[in-house]
Amino acid sequence: MKVLLAGGGTGGHINPALAIASIIQAHDPDAEFLFAGTPDGMEARLVPQSGYQLTTIEVAGFQRKISFQNIKRNAKAVYYLAKSGKRARQIVEDFAPDIAIGTGGYVSGPVIRMAAKMGVPCAVHEQNAFPGITNKMLSQKVDHVMLTVKEALDYMEFDCPYTITGLPVRTGISLKSKEEARRELGFDDSMCILSFGGSLGAGCINEVMENMIRWTVSKGLKINHIHGYGGMGRDTFPQSMAAAGIPMRSKRLRITEYINDMDTCLAAADLVICRAGASTLAELEAAGKASILIPSPIVAGNHQFHNANVLGKAGAAIVIEQKNVSIEGMLRHVKKLYDEPQRLAQMSAKAASLQIKDTPDRIWEVAESLYKMSEERNAAKKAPSEPAKEKEKLTFKSAVAKAKEGVMSCVPKFLPDKENEQPEGQDTKKEKDRE
Repeated sequence: MKVLLAGGGTGGHINPALAIASIIQAHDPDAEFLFAGTPDGMEARLVPQSGYQLTTIEVAGFQRKISFQNIKRNAKAVYYLAKSGKRARQIVEDFAPDIAIGTGGYVSGPVIRMAAKMGVPCAVHEQNAFPGITNKMLSQKVDHVMLTVKEALDYMEFDCPYTITGLPVRTGISLKSKEEARRELGFDDSMCILSFGGSLGAGCINEVMENMIRWTVSKGLKINHIHGYGGMGRDTFPQSMAAAGIPMRSKRLRITEYINDMDTCLAAADLVICRAGASTLAELEAAGKASILIPSPIVAGNHQFHNANVLGKAGAAIVIEQKNVSIEGMLRHVKKLYDEPQRLAQMSAKAASLQIKDTPDRIWEVAESLYKMSEERNAAKKAPSEPAKEKEKLTFKSAVAKAKEGVMSCVPKFLPDKENEQPEGQDTKKEKDRE
């Protein structure tokens, strides 16, 4: 099986594509893969690191806010768009994939659209509860749509089969027990909070955690706390802790810029405070963790808010929009969960109930159905066509015969067809004799 995967721009589009490739490879070790991405996006680093081949195409998104810089960016986007069709066709022709799968991002648009146009069976995978514009458009061109959550259906219109697949999570999540993880971290069995804002960090979360950590220490609360402040907090968070006389690591604290052992930290946690990216939420469900979610307000379509609400409505998370975040409010939420461990356990159970446990199987079934479709289309192309009928030579005699045949076909039905038949309504001589 030859598989073309297109997606990029952010880890939220690249990681699902890499996960889909690993799922297909697990079922078909001989499968060949080609990833299409941008030359300067995260995929240019992540795809080769994962051992897959990457081909590039230049695309860029359009900026909606009017500014001199955005006008320049939009001019570049138009230029790339004009070239993208030709480059996309070249990618599809050179690789000749059996199937093609898009995972979102601007790069998947021209590649999957061209693959579908050229007869390659195609699918898209949408990670968010509020779909991205590229996948919304492509969903009307492809043969199958994969969705992480059914709530995305409210915002899409397509006329092809769909499957709620869930989102693949990284290997190791949910495999480690809470007790084992806490032994590794040196924590006791008290309540454990894990907080982070992604690799870059989030100013809003860092500000709240500075105050929360100082509060838990000053109150002497039995709370273990792991916090990743990210690149955004590199120059401020350690200084804030030092000013408060709080160590970056102790028997209850582990504060670091990056969390490189997320599987262990997530297993150890009772409560997670974080953003609401699709991959993060899938991991919260897989690990069965209660959460306080602060969706990023600066993402396309405010999709993190829609993602968070899936868990919020299920009772698995407390959702707070960033504009409504206050230090006092966050401390109040945490203190209530600290005092009511049974509620924390209920939220964790509801998070676990949202997980789709057979996500890899569902994704493979879609890939397999596309491959069968590819085989059928290829067989139809190779099937010998019926020989063209030789045109009958038209002579004067045959022309007269055809004309006569045409005239006779128009004769009204009340005329007798045979010599011994009489028109309807007239008695025959024999009938009169019988009378």
